[in-house]
Amino acid sequence: MSNKVLLLFAHPSQRRSEVNLPMFRAAQLIKGGTCVDLYGEYPTFRIDVKKEQQRLLDHDVLIFQFPLYWYSTPSILKEWQDLVLEHGFAYGSKGTALRGKPFICAVSAGAAEKAYQQDGLNHFSLRELLHPLEQTARLTGMRYLAPFALFGSRTAVEDQCLLHHVSHWSGFLQALVNDQIDIAMASQLPNIGANWQTLLSAEPEYQVG
Repeated sequence: MSNKVLLLFAHPSQRRSEVNLPMFRAAQLIKGGTCVDLYGEYPTFRIDVKKEQQRLLDHDVLIFQFPLYWYSTPSILKEWQDLVLEHGFAYGSKGTALRGKPFICAVSAGAAEKAYQQDGLNHFSLRELLHPLEQTARLTGMRYLAPFALFGSRTAVEDQCLLHHVSHWSGFLQALVNDQIDIAMASQLPNIGANWQTLLSAEPEYQVG
């Protein structure tokens, strides 16, 4: 059994991206996934709602990949949600299109993880800051997983942790396609990153090198 994975990538300044663009390129190499660059496809924000809804219907897993912008998503992902997740499609008595589909955010956060704590600079954990997306998943009947997170993304290259993170990202994506991730366990964690292999519910076909 395998999953069709839909990844929606949003970065408004890709020429400055040191983390998300390598992650997006790595995701494009995973067979069984569909990777969409929202800013590339919709430079004027004129989102094709029917096309996006059909993409959702055609896939089993939904991923938002983005850098954390002011404790939220880049603007095009909010526009996508506002237009695509219509009443009668994504929620409401007849809006059942997304029910049961796993949903995960792949997020890069500029500061170190200690800044995303109650007594840290940002006062909330990353998962708490993403509560609006978690509630969106709950309302639409999707199964929300903890975010696949990279903290300290501003210095990831000089700290030489980027290649390791992209390798873990590729492994996690492949496991999602192979339907090897324990979704219930992944829903309970504060975040997912280098520890993703603890979520494997079967023998992995992909090994991080």
